[in-house]
Amino acid sequence: MAKYGPSLGQKHAHHAIHEGALTGAIQKTEDLFGFLKKGEAEAAKLAADDLVDYWETRIIAHADSEESGFYQEKVEQYPELKEAVIGLKRDHDILRMILQDIRLILNDKGITHEVMMKFDSLIIVNELHSREEERTLFEEREHFHK
Repeated sequence: MAKYGPSLGQKHAHHAIHEGALTGAIQKTEDLFGFLKKGEAEAAKLAADDLVDYWETRIIAHADSEESGFYQEKVEQYPELKEAVIGLKRDHDILRMILQDIRLILNDKGITHEVMMKFDSLIIVNELHSREEERTLFEEREHFHK
């Protein structure tokens, strides 16, 4: 029995999870930038903390769920996906490393230009990862088995 929710195995539902999470991350990042632009330091601090929490509870939790069985099941079904899955897991690790850097900088220096660049990089890495994951694990499988 799979250790992940049924939505992970369904192309459209999985895509919707990715899109919803990415849209939320973009909006929260834009909100943070807006507070900084207006000079609202306290609101910006709260927004930054909320954004870190969002990445942890939405995107990283989703990655953990994928790694807890979904990827393994895909590789068992399609052994040729082994290398691609290794790359997808590496993407997750990169997201985790960037998020850890953000936490450390926020704790040490507060909201800096570097923190904002790292929040933007999370969005870019996540967007590219999701696109590649969907292409590799769903679209290529559909074309291969038609």
